[in-house]
Amino acid sequence: MLWMDRQTMPKRLAILLLLGLAMAVCALDAQAQFNIIPQPQKITAGTGSFTLDRHVTIAAPTDKRARQIADFLRGAVRAQTGIDLSASKEGGQHARIELRIDPAIRGHEAYHLDVTSSRITISASSDRGLFWGVQTLRQLLPQQRAASLKIPAVRIEDAPTYAYRGVMLDVGRHFYPVSFIEKQLDVLSYYKINTFHWHLTDDQGWRIQIKRYPKLTSVGAWRTEADGSRYGGFYTQAQIRQVVAYASARNITVIPEIEMPGHSTAAIAAYPQLSCDKKQVTVPATWGVFKDIDCVGDPGTFTFLENVLDEVMPLFPSSWVHIGGDEVPKDDWKDCASCMALMHAKGMKNAEELQSYFIKHIQRYLVGKGKTMIGWDEILEGGANKNAIIEIWRGDSETAKALLNGNRVIIAGPFYLDSPMNKLTTKGVYQTDITGSAATLYSKAEQGAAQVIAAHRSQILGAEAPLWSERANPLNAEAKLYPRVLALAENLWSGDTHSDAAWANFEQRLQAQYHWLDAQQITYGPQDKPVVTYSITADAQGHGWHLHAQRGFDDVHNHYTLDGSMPTTKSPAFDDGVAIRKPATLRVTPFRHGMAYDEATSFTLEDNLARGRTVSLAQAVSSSYAPATVLVDGVVGSTNFHDGRWAAWEDHDVDATIDLGRSVSIHSLSADFLQDVGSRILPPQRVTFSVSSDGQHWTPLYVDTPKTDLSDDGQHRWLIRYQPAKAVTARYLRVVANRHTDLPADFPGGNKNTWLFVDEIRVQ
Repeated sequence: MLWMDRQTMPKRLAILLLLGLAMAVCALDAQAQFNIIPQPQKITAGTGSFTLDRHVTIAAPTDKRARQIADFLRGAVRAQTGIDLSASKEGGQHARIELRIDPAIRGHEAYHLDVTSSRITISASSDRGLFWGVQTLRQLLPQQRAASLKIPAVRIEDAPTYAYRGVMLDVGRHFYPVSFIEKQLDVLSYYKINTFHWHLTDDQGWRIQIKRYPKLTSVGAWRTEADGSRYGGFYTQAQIRQVVAYASARNITVIPEIEMPGHSTAAIAAYPQLSCDKKQVTVPATWGVFKDIDCVGDPGTFTFLENVLDEVMPLFPSSWVHIGGDEVPKDDWKDCASCMALMHAKGMKNAEELQSYFIKHIQRYLVGKGKTMIGWDEILEGGANKNAIIEIWRGDSETAKALLNGNRVIIAGPFYLDSPMNKLTTKGVYQTDITGSAATLYSKAEQGAAQVIAAHRSQILGAEAPLWSERANPLNAEAKLYPRVLALAENLWSGDTHSDAAWANFEQRLQAQYHWLDAQQITYGPQDKPVVTYSITADAQGHGWHLHAQRGFDDVHNHYTLDGSMPTTKSPAFDDGVAIRKPATLRVTPFRHGMAYDEATSFTLEDNLARGRTVSLAQAVSSSYAPATVLVDGVVGSTNFHDGRWAAWEDHDVDATIDLGRSVSIHSLSADFLQDVGSRILPPQRVTFSVSSDGQHWTPLYVDTPKTDLSDDGQHRWLIRYQPAKAVTARYLRVVANRHTDLPADFPGGNKNTWLFVDEIRVQ
């Protein structure tokens, strides 16, 4: 008998192996058959299908939330298929779609979904799980309208890997209407993102109504743009409640962020007493980090902020409140007598400990109100209470520091959606392992921190994809969000699926999602490239310009105008390029499926006798910015030094010679320079225009010494212009711009690392 067992054992093992292989193949086939994102943990295909028509009823538990979920499903089915399901008043045996609470299912977001030929059952231990089951059922519905549809039989057992799956929207730098936010909540919920982090305040705008302090919105919500226009907006408390309720109905928790003590210029513009020097400031219309911060040495600061939080907290049922805490320049504290007195009285060693004092004070206040504080990883500076939740954006070392301190963490750094799509690709989002060592926009991967991260995995709550809005707005935000958010959703739900094979499977399912996104009129972007990149060059024969478009989608159409008006779908259009023959104020907008994908890109085109001519430089331009050809291309730069129109020099003078090709009569000479003190871009200390007939012997024509206000942190263009009393004849023009070498002693950073930015050198 023993001999027989030994003889038959290999056969039995072979049979079991074949059965296991067959089951694995079936599981893969099932996953391939059902294009669900995020992919469920377990899918088993069944036999046959369920017929969905108007005779199907929905049964659900009798509690308010379960009925709300049933109504949501009914409305979703009607919107997608046109089929109007009826309610089953009694539930039980006659229901064809049944929502059931089953305490045996482990996990408050877990669910089971069973589709047979006679019934669809969604089971969960909580209403959160029931809702996610409904969202999965929606993805099983055919993308078509008909009186009767088939849903393939399947059994799904599912639960998320990470509890925190979030997206952040910065509404401070650009304002987004309620309708836009609710539209995004619909999409986030569809892909089981469960947290919306609402970044409500920043230097450039305060966006939430606080009734006790009305100037926060009458003053702090508005700014004056470079063109003199007024920009801004805010949400009333009624609108906040509306959005929170809308999100809650879709299984999304809304976490408010009220920035403190930094990124507070808008609040200080409204109430100058919040700052240390109590001086009036304006709401900035530029980006960067500003020195005006909440004064830690004034007890009135804490009274003000506590009163603000007292109005914020009742609007948000979430047990978590985000207080920012990032990028806090402490120079004002160091110059503040009451701040220094506080530091010495408390035995603190430096200003970082003052920040810790500030953060811990706010944390104690929030804890007293039953709230848990979240802050960006700078709140670790000077020491942080381990009960705070740390949102990590600066890399692995900060993650390791927070974990070793005992804090729970949310990983954000690898998922900054304001990153260009060719740098943070959809595949990059999908393949990032938040429990490993990951490079971010701001840091390299640090293998030394990986061991700490692996050992403290239970403290990693999940991750979040922030969309900062310096360069995002309601027209282009969706292209930055999607499809990368879908990759994030699967990354955090499924977990540990980062291989190339897993990516290939995801990408296949992603293609099937675009039809649904199109139906929702979502202006999603490409997976790994910008929607469009515009460039403009001077025509080599001097016959105007060529506008080029490098398109991320083949069906993007570029509509343009030449009179400064906003393009519409009725404006002239081109695909890859168009010739512009005359000077103009050119505006171009990408459209796809009849929808604008961004605000218009503007080009100011001018006549210039130097256009397209040869430029010789004594010192090469910085390779980080535009080439020297932009100096004479007839295209005027904006106040944004990233617009590709500015040539730049770091710690060097500008010495540029232009060969006009022949002797010409010169009636005017000019050059544009940029000022952005916060970015260390200064106008020149001295500018000299000279001319020559042979390129060897020079005649100075004009010298200018601009008066620079180094306290002005705005962005400005300087036009240095010379118009002789009578025309000058010359072939060569030389422009020398000398940088500042004698900056005041109190100028941050001194004379080093300052920049000269030059754009159009005009000969007219």
